[in-house]
Amino acid sequence: MSLLTWTAAASLVAWLWLLMGQGLFWRTDIRLPPGGEPGSWPSVAILVPARDEAAVLPLSLPTLLAQDYPGRAEIFLVDDGSADGTGDLALRIAQARPDGLPLSVHRPGDPEPGWTGKLWALRHGMSVARDCTDAEFLLLTDADIAHDPDSLRSLVSAALGARLDLVSQMARLRADSGWERLIVPAFVYFFAQLYPFGRVNRPASRTAAAAGGCVLLRAETALRARIPERIRGAVIDDVTLARAVKREAGGRIWLGLADKVTSVRPYERLPQLWQMVARSAYAQLGHNPLVLAGTLAGLALVYLAPPVTALAGSPVGAAAWAVMALTYVPMLRYYRQPPWRALALPATAALYLLMTFDSAVRHHRGRGAAWKGRTYA
Repeated sequence: MSLLTWTAAASLVAWLWLLMGQGLFWRTDIRLPPGGEPGSWPSVAILVPARDEAAVLPLSLPTLLAQDYPGRAEIFLVDDGSADGTGDLALRIAQARPDGLPLSVHRPGDPEPGWTGKLWALRHGMSVARDCTDAEFLLLTDADIAHDPDSLRSLVSAALGARLDLVSQMARLRADSGWERLIVPAFVYFFAQLYPFGRVNRPASRTAAAAGGCVLLRAETALRARIPERIRGAVIDDVTLARAVKREAGGRIWLGLADKVTSVRPYERLPQLWQMVARSAYAQLGHNPLVLAGTLAGLALVYLAPPVTALAGSPVGAAAWAVMALTYVPMLRYYRQPPWRALALPATAALYLLMTFDSAVRHHRGRGAAWKGRTYA
């Protein structure tokens, strides 16, 4: 057998294993578990960490204010050192909707050493919420996330019905521009490949993950797991949070795709999407050069070798490419994209390979995970 055939065969074996052995990661039908109508709805504190979010707040914050929730709910927006008037804008938006949920704005100041800005903001917001309310649940939601009117109700109902300590939904990201359509569905696809939702949701599995844009967390579980102090320096805070809840506190967690939660943040140009991926990709690999080398080699074998060998005349390579495309079609349908775009997944994977390598270069140049004027080593 030639090197071409061996390479194509290795790719096909890898894809057959991914198809059946990686927790059926390609499934997109995992939605909130069924809940019920409790006799008394628990109180909820909605925590919104926000840094320079004036551009998206007019689209997202009104959806939180308009939540149709039968119990008590209150919004705590934590202005994390914004320079664009985020906090004042939030107050004006709330004042324009006097019938909405109550909202207050808090400013904790710069984070202490060892804390990321978002987790420092959440620490302050959770402290204020404990002092001001008897909230049984905390909804941690990013400033760019918009919610349908019954989103909070559905989340709490699912948590009560399935006795969950953490419920997280992967918000439907914007996929309007050409670059967004090329890169965004693959972002969620790759995330699910790393953390298959079915495994995350099994209590006996050690796989743990969450989507930071929308996390409903029991307040008592947060205290038991020492959140956020335990994870104060985490750059990939959502996955680290889920691990602390599941592995350290023994909590039950759930993660799935959202129908009622969407991101309004635009990523119209490639540099914006590149930054989104590159700022945390190397952290995901533990800043380990050997893991980086293995990851890049694996990406090349799994995603680049099938089209290269297929175009060189290998039917085995063509079969590997076909299996790859078939696993991507459900995610494209979820993002309302035509199935033929699945054939372009190798090109998208090549971009992710370059983004991952760039993430490592940034780290070794001392720029680490940069986000809105802050850099974490």
